[in-house]
Amino acid sequence: MTVPQPLEGLAAIVTGAGRGLGRAEALELARLGAAVVVNDFGQPGRDGSGEASAGPAEQVADEIRTAGGQAVAHTGDVADHQQAAELVELAITEFGKLDILVNNAGILRDRMVFSMTEGEWDAVIRVHLKGHFNTTRFASAHWRERSKAAGGPVYGRIVNTSSEAFLAGSAGQPNYAAAKGGIVGLTTSTALALARYGVTANAICPRARTRMTEDVFSQAGFEQPESGLDPLAPEHVAPLVGYLASPAAERVNGQLLVVHGGMVVIVERPRVQAKFDSKQDTFTYDELDALLTPHYARRPTGETFAAAEVLGLRRE
Repeated sequence: MTVPQPLEGLAAIVTGAGRGLGRAEALELARLGAAVVVNDFGQPGRDGSGEASAGPAEQVADEIRTAGGQAVAHTGDVADHQQAAELVELAITEFGKLDILVNNAGILRDRMVFSMTEGEWDAVIRVHLKGHFNTTRFASAHWRERSKAAGGPVYGRIVNTSSEAFLAGSAGQPNYAAAKGGIVGLTTSTALALARYGVTANAICPRARTRMTEDVFSQAGFEQPESGLDPLAPEHVAPLVGYLASPAAERVNGQLLVVHGGMVVIVERPRVQAKFDSKQDTFTYDELDALLTPHYARRPTGETFAAAEVLGLRRE
């Protein structure tokens, strides 16, 4: 007797699924039984440069079909509002509905904030943040309409991709860090708005070696091992995406999770570190100086924190 897979009968979209993380996520969702729309604009440069190509998306969709799954490729630009609408419509047309949306597409235009151009800023915000919004906009409208027609909650899952660059900063990536922070805000807002319809929205901060990050990890001394599974392989991230997309995760909503190398960390919402009350009707400069300056003086001048240290992610 064949045991039903957790995502059997469900239809998914994975953006940026032609390579790296998105590819691993699309394959995992298909392995768990979902029919998958594999979206990838197909530009060869990690900065979004080069001619768009259907190749990457088609290759992954073919890989899924060869393994016995259902998949169709979509090569549109999710940062384009109309093309994002067409992506969602393709899933509905091909599979009768949409149940799962995994937003992963992104590019890099790294530069220090004092050197960054307006174009470098706009391009990264457009693909990451606007791209997440565009697909979410049309998927959420689909679920809302289905819920109204059904007279109750329907099945819907959104998994967005943020980054530890948002959590602890990244000196040469002000555009990327800002976009990833915006994605967390979009996720929590969406989670609240769609809960009544049966839809959950969560975000992950994956740490994985892909064409976007391989040089960063190499420069930091995290070389790819010559044998065995790379601790930074995208395959470590994909199972969490599969879980968040599944019925088992129905109570997981509005959450931020860091994942890499066999580790999952649930990140708490910000907590108050210290509180100061004025002894007058309102604060004065002198009173703030007397309260805040000693508080921050306990830290070394210019102290910064690596994401691993902030989150306690160092592995022994």
